[in-house]
Amino acid sequence: MVEPVKLRPPFVCEICTETKTVQESFSINGCSHTYCTECITMYVASKLQENIINIRCPVPKCISVLEPHDCCPILPTEVFDRWGKALCEAVIVASEKFYCPFKDCSALLINDGKEAVKESECPYCWRLFCAQCKVPWHAGIDCTDFQKLNRDERQREDIMLMELAQNKNWRRCPECGFYVEKSTGCMYMKCRCGIAFCYSCGTVSTSNSHNCSKCGR
Repeated sequence: MVEPVKLRPPFVCEICTETKTVQESFSINGCSHTYCTECITMYVASKLQENIINIRCPVPKCISVLEPHDCCPILPTEVFDRWGKALCEAVIVASEKFYCPFKDCSALLINDGKEAVKESECPYCWRLFCAQCKVPWHAGIDCTDFQKLNRDERQREDIMLMELAQNKNWRRCPECGFYVEKSTGCMYMKCRCGIAFCYSCGTVSTSNSHNCSKCGR
């Protein structure tokens, strides 16, 4: 005699509190809590948005952890891939990793520290960047001078202006940053902001003397 198959009854998801079928259930290894696949999918995605990669059971104080391989069958490919990528990045030492500075790329790159690389090419978008400054390549200016620039002065146009100023021997006001050019006369220079300084070395003048207290010019 063939016995009838016993069907498991529906259950109530502990997150959305709605009644779901057994086919929609998801159980976490290590605990007795059961949820619907839709809620677990949204739960994992929300934790990844918060940059949390070690995802625990939603029930407070429960120490069970969700494993990517267990969640793989129910997660969208994009969410699963994002989780796997985040886990891989987490094992890389923070001092060795950085991202392509071009916003439309932002690929993860690794600096193994074996040599001091400056001009480099992103293997994903093939554009040049400075591995020391972590910015698009700043042609015409070395890293030391680039790091001295304010954050709002690091665009390509600003660097081109600085390169032009160097070629023209322009001096920059130490107070307001405005570029000035000496045509004739002594090294005593007074900017439009009112600050007087030495055109030769850039030292601010604290007296009416036209002789620089630092370089003597």
